[in-house]
Amino acid sequence: MDAIVLAGGYATRMWPITRHRPKMLLPVGETTVIDRILEELATDDRIETIYLSTNEAFAAEFEAHIEREGYENIQLSVEDTTDEDEKFGVVGALAQLIEREGIDDDLLVVAGDNIMGFEMSDFLDEFEARSSPVLAAYDVGSYEKAKSYGLVEVEDDQVVDFQEKPDDPKSTLVSIACYAFPADSIRFSEYLSGDNNPDEPGWYIEWLQSREAVYTYPFDGIWFDIGTPDAYFEAVEWGLEGESLIEDGATVEETDVGDTVHVMDGATVTGSELEQTVVFPNADIADSALEDSIIGEDVTIEDFDLSGGLITEYSKR
Repeated sequence: MDAIVLAGGYATRMWPITRHRPKMLLPVGETTVIDRILEELATDDRIETIYLSTNEAFAAEFEAHIEREGYENIQLSVEDTTDEDEKFGVVGALAQLIEREGIDDDLLVVAGDNIMGFEMSDFLDEFEARSSPVLAAYDVGSYEKAKSYGLVEVEDDQVVDFQEKPDDPKSTLVSIACYAFPADSIRFSEYLSGDNNPDEPGWYIEWLQSREAVYTYPFDGIWFDIGTPDAYFEAVEWGLEGESLIEDGATVEETDVGDTVHVMDGATVTGSELEQTVVFPNADIADSALEDSIIGEDVTIEDFDLSGGLITEYSKR
């Protein structure tokens, strides 16, 4: 089978740190968001080719990353967009990629900006046992949160109803962006020809489950859907496990480093206090106290207190 890892979003809700950097390449602990997925897929013998789907704006960054990490069975597939307003929608982009790459095998589709609390190999085991479409499902534990996702109603792990972003959710079990399809269930073109919504894959699942059996792979533990600064910081806290990470190329002097601090290569911090803070490359921080903050690349901050999970891309002296 083949796999498609979705990495075509522009992450406008996370600007400015993702203005020129794909959010999938944001660091979480010792690795990046997307590498947690790519490393699992690259070592699974069932996956023949991994198509990393992205846009023209970020293609060069992903190409360099693939080469730097030494992945051998990952192929970049670039959609013809450079801006959020030009996007085709996820289902539309999937249909174009499948046609562009000539994919006609069983298919795994997974979002590159999710961190999931299960082994991808276990998910594929479930798919092989079912020989039917399978989606990963997670209980978000909140009806308010469930409004933002595709709501799944199941009987004996089979989807009997699916509602994309319902105003009045009946449960808190939601579909996350991890799907496996037999070749015969890859019906994106048929779906789109009916003038259906091309944006969210949940709309396709809602359409598909009314035509054939679709099953769930429920899991517990962690799940991070990294679409906002708060969600990213939660993932960082989990990835660092309360510890702090000072990269080899960073300079940290006369500074009190607390819990959950990540200072990246090229950053300089002197005479400061850091607590639950992420500092991006080439930032320059002096005589400041930072807490619950994300400091963007090339930022200069001097003699300044910052708290509250703010993202900044300006100079402050």
